[in-house]
Amino acid sequence: MIKFDCKKFGELSLEELYKIIELRQEVFVVEQDCVYQDLDNKDQDSWHLMGWNDEKQLVAYLRLMPEGLSYADHASIGRVVTAQKVRKQGAGKELMKRALEVAEKLFPKCTLKISAQVYLLKFYNSFGFEAAGSEYLEDGIPHIAMIRKYT
Repeated sequence: MIKFDCKKFGELSLEELYKIIELRQEVFVVEQDCVYQDLDNKDQDSWHLMGWNDEKQLVAYLRLMPEGLSYADHASIGRVVTAQKVRKQGAGKELMKRALEVAEKLFPKCTLKISAQVYLLKFYNSFGFEAAGSEYLEDGIPHIAMIRKYT
């Protein structure tokens, strides 16, 4: 069972912030073998959706960014990550479901834009995101822009 909590940057405890950075580095840098600048000065203006397991370990995370922070005309979801131990158990689907619920409250009537790793195209399609444009490399990994229109 995953318990979700969403906080603005200034509401995060030091421990929560540490766990967020730790999970992002564990997956994006170490597991995906991708050296990139994770700290991009967008966290401070984002909301952070955290999923904690019964052992109080951060196992799912993403950040929600208001219109204008990553994209001029769209709110955005980024740094979507699940710990390896909860994959294939529905954690990613639950994380995205919660993210869309929160995004609807935070950014009413806004379309969402994401930069998705190409291999996750069908996953994001299942949540109403549609490819917008051609594939591109981001930090050496194939990505594609995707849009989810307000419904």
